[in-house]
Amino acid sequence: MDNRKCPKLRFPQFTDTWEQRKLRDTKTFFTDGNYGEAYPKASDMTDSSDGIPFLTGGNLKCGKLDITGASYIKKEKHEKLISGHLIEDDIVIAVRGSLGALGYVNKGNVGWNINSQLAILRTDKSELYGKYLLQFLISGVGQNEMLKRQTGSALKQLPIGAIKDVTVPITSIAEQQKIGEFFYHIDNLITLHQRKLDIIKEYKTGMLHKMFPKEGELIPEIRFPGFTDAWEQRKLGDIAERVQGNDGRMELPTLTISAANGWMNQVDRFSGNIAGKEQKNYTLLHKGELSYNHGNSKLAKYGTVFSLESYEEALVPRVYHSFKMTDGDSGFIEYLFETKIPDKELSKLISSGARMDGLLNIGFEDFMGINIVVPSLSEQRKISYYFRELDNLITLHQRKLDEIKEYKQGLLQQMFV
Repeated sequence: MDNRKCPKLRFPQFTDTWEQRKLRDTKTFFTDGNYGEAYPKASDMTDSSDGIPFLTGGNLKCGKLDITGASYIKKEKHEKLISGHLIEDDIVIAVRGSLGALGYVNKGNVGWNINSQLAILRTDKSELYGKYLLQFLISGVGQNEMLKRQTGSALKQLPIGAIKDVTVPITSIAEQQKIGEFFYHIDNLITLHQRKLDIIKEYKTGMLHKMFPKEGELIPEIRFPGFTDAWEQRKLGDIAERVQGNDGRMELPTLTISAANGWMNQVDRFSGNIAGKEQKNYTLLHKGELSYNHGNSKLAKYGTVFSLESYEEALVPRVYHSFKMTDGDSGFIEYLFETKIPDKELSKLISSGARMDGLLNIGFEDFMGINIVVPSLSEQRKISYYFRELDNLITLHQRKLDEIKEYKQGLLQQMFV
């Protein structure tokens, strides 16, 4: 047996060698999506109650069709479109925009339609099983086979002719079905964990809105039993003080703030310590102390605040406004800023846009002068603990999701030639 034509890992009942064949040499049918435009005209659109989903590249996620954010076209328009009608076992692929993104058509997606950014691969089930081809194209080898054939400079495209030149490893239909169904079940598991993660994140977002008073109010919509007093307006500087300088220990973890992920070790985020000579000027932060990264980003227009929780001590950039609570709970303050409620106060401080280094023109004293609304210390601690437990649950689900995805990627590398 020529091992170069067999995968490293396969189901025990299969021993035949595999064949390498270009997609154009199979009975696979290819067709482009509809419309000359990426999105339908307003006159052709309707709502989800009586329309047909009209998919774009944004609806292809992790090998599945995601209806979130989809447009809907009128049924009469759908009938006039001569191509792009999806049937079971089709593979939808992004040929413009999100190049190489893929989605599999199951029974629940039959009859949907696709736009001009997408194309359909429709296999002949006597020689090529759709779920199997999908997983190969998702794999690193398959993605490389496609993306190395992209054309264009400013506007990248993946022409149908280029996809036809992709070389696919082909084995018996029985083995293809076994592999395809195996990975499809893993994908369903990934989808299940992703859905659980999204539900918890949405729940947390909702509770952040309800457990902090709305603008101009002093009592939140939801409170823990036993707390009835109105919250009090304070200046941040009345309950916090500055943290700056260090004691010369440069071997401590060197961190940076990510708006999406909070505190991150520079080694993890940048594949190395980027502080350089500036590290000697970094601020020594202790567990429970906070930093305000007054950098502008898509996720945080007016910057972000995070409390140090995962380390006892760490060095952080001195450009951050670092501080500690003298009469308050640090976790509560972090979640208060996560609600974006203080953004209105912060926006008043900006005299111009972001500087050349990306930082907003907000000085430390001005930052300490913003008005915030806080409850008693005991209620602050209760709120902080509640949201910290939610964050721990989110981290647990995210870790499990990442483990399954990593497991799948490892198998993809071993189960395809």
